[in-house]
Amino acid sequence: MIAPQSAIEPSTLPTREAALLASYATHSTDTGGRRYPEPSHPYRGPFQRDRDRIVHSSAFRRLSHKTQVFTGELGDYHRSRLTHTLECSSIARTVARSLRLNEDLVEALALAHDIGHPPFGHAGEYVLDHCLQHHGGFNHNAQALRLVEQLETRYAGFPGLNLSLEVLEGQRTRVDKQAPGPSPRLESQVVDAADSAAYDTHDADDALVLGLLKLADLEREPLWREAARRVRQRYSALEATELRRAVVHEMVDWQVSDLLETTRQRIVANHIETIEQVRRAAPLALPSSEMAELKRQFEVVLKDRVYRHPQVLRVRDRVQAHLEAAFQYYLSRPDQLPDESQQRIAADGVHRTVADYLACLTDRAASSEFERLLGGE
Repeated sequence: MIAPQSAIEPSTLPTREAALLASYATHSTDTGGRRYPEPSHPYRGPFQRDRDRIVHSSAFRRLSHKTQVFTGELGDYHRSRLTHTLECSSIARTVARSLRLNEDLVEALALAHDIGHPPFGHAGEYVLDHCLQHHGGFNHNAQALRLVEQLETRYAGFPGLNLSLEVLEGQRTRVDKQAPGPSPRLESQVVDAADSAAYDTHDADDALVLGLLKLADLEREPLWREAARRVRQRYSALEATELRRAVVHEMVDWQVSDLLETTRQRIVANHIETIEQVRRAAPLALPSSEMAELKRQFEVVLKDRVYRHPQVLRVRDRVQAHLEAAFQYYLSRPDQLPDESQQRIAADGVHRTVADYLACLTDRAASSEFERLLGGE
C-alpha cells in the first residue's frame, strides 16, 4: 500500500551528502534558494529538481535536432547538440563522484550548458550575433540564461524554470570567463573540463566517420598518437574501425584520469577545505600543463582540418545566408512572428525578440522556415 503524502519520511539527502561529499563541495542544505521561493520537495533535493526541470524543458528537447558541428546533411552517425550534452554530463558526473562533489548540481549544470545554442551550431550563433551587434549581441551561454530565467514558460507561478541560484550562477560564469570575480564552484569547473574533453575527442571521431579526416592524419598528432600507442599495447591487429573506437575511448579515459590527478594535487597544494577557499583560489579543475598543450595542438588541427573543411564551410555559408535573410524578414514583418513572440516585443524590442524566436528553432524547423519565407533561395 502506498503511504499518503504526510507519511513520507523526511529526506535523507542532507545526511547522505554529509557522509559522501567533500567539505569543499556544494551541499544541498547550503543552497541560496530560488528567485521565486518554493517549498522544498519531500524526496528530491534542489539540484535534482533543477535537473528534472531542464530535462523536461522545450529547449532541452530541441537539442536533439540541433547541430553540434556537422548538420544532418553529412550523415546520421555524428553527434547532435543533445548527444554531446549527454556525453558531457556523463564525463562530468564521473569526475564529480571521484572528487566527492555534488553530482546532482554537476548534472544540472552539464545538461543546461548548451541549451542556448541556435540552429546550426556556431554558424547560427555568428549570424545572430552579427544581426544583434547594435542590440547587445548574441552569446549562446547568455541565451541559456534567458531561456531558463524568462523564455521557458512551463509553470504558472513564475517565468522561466526558477532554477536554484547555484545553477544560475554556474551558467553565468560561462558567459564571460574573463570577467573579474571569484572562481566558480568546483562543480562548475568540472563541467567546463568535461565539455572540453568531450568535444575534443568526439569531434575527431565524427570527422573520421564522415571522411573529413583519415586515421593517418591524426596519427601525426601527439594526443591521438599517444592514445593509439596505448591501445596497441593492449590489443594487436585491430582493424581501422576497431582502432578508431578504442582510441576514442582511450582519449576520454586519459583526459579524465589526468584531470582527476591534477585537480587533486591542486586541492592539496592549495589546502582547500571549504567552498570559500575554492572561490578565492585560481581554477583547480584543469588538465595538467602537458595535457593542456596536447589538447591545444589537437584543437588547432580540428579548427584547420575539420571546422574549416570545404564541405563544412559550404553548408555553413548557405545556412548563415538563410538565417540572416530570415532575421531581416521578421525584423521588417514582426506581425508574422508567433503570437507568443509578438507579445514580447514591447518589453524586449523587436531585434531581441526575432533572435529569441530563431534561436529556439531546430535545424529542421529553421530549414522549413527558410523554405516557407524565402522560397528555398
